Amino acid sequence: MWWCRWAGTGQERKPEKKCKIKGVGCKVIGILKLKFLHKEDNVISFKNWYFAILGIIMLLPGFLITGCGYAIRAPGDPMGIKMESIAIPMIESTSSDLGFEADFTRVIREEFIRNSKVPLVSREEAQTVLSGRVYDIRTEPVSYDLDQRAVNGAVTTYTETKTRMLRVRVDMKFEDKGTGTVLWRNENMEEKTSYVVDRDPLVTQFNKKKALETIAERLAKRVYLQTMERF
Repeated sequence: MWWCRWAGTGQERKPEKKCKIKGVGCKVIGILKLKFLHKEDNVISFKNWYFAILGIIMLLPGFLITGCGYAIRAPGDPMGIKMESIAIPMIESTSSDLGFEADFTRVIREEFIRNSKVPLVSREEAQTVLSGRVYDIRTEPVSYDLDQRAVNGAVTTYTETKTRMLRVRVDMKFEDKGTGTVLWRNENMEEKTSYVVDRDPLVTQFNKKKALETIAERLAKRVYLQTMERF
């Protein structure tokens, strides 16, 4: 049990007064009492008590953070694991829409190179391995436009797709190569975005490619955070 000591100034006082607050808080109160004790009549003014209480409120969060074991982490360092190196091999693909896996691999590697301090090395040299597989890429119509045309004297209405939704699903896994321990895995990581369908097929293809790039960037950020910012 902690005791708060009162400073004597020639007058008789009880040598010790029991403090209701245990631990560091009691020490803080004791220090503040000594600091704000009036030198002439040993009366603590209301103003001094106000600043004393304010000081306690400001100091307590620091004591709590220190007591709970939290520490400041440098940007780019992994959380919750000692990671000396990482390998990101080419992402596999079992989807019928080939080509996305190469861009996805490049974007993930760039995300780690740009934000992480962990060296990116080959699979043979790496302590940890981040691997993945693209298994589903699909599009579905979102909005339509009606187009009426006269054919042989008869008016025919055509339905044209104006916007399509693009969905990509991947299976990502991060493991410790030395122990074989799977540190995290998400078998159904999905991102989606829409793109405009144009009457010119080349324009539509370009819009779809840009949509795939957007999805790759979003997935890469999620994979990076899952790997480096884990709680």
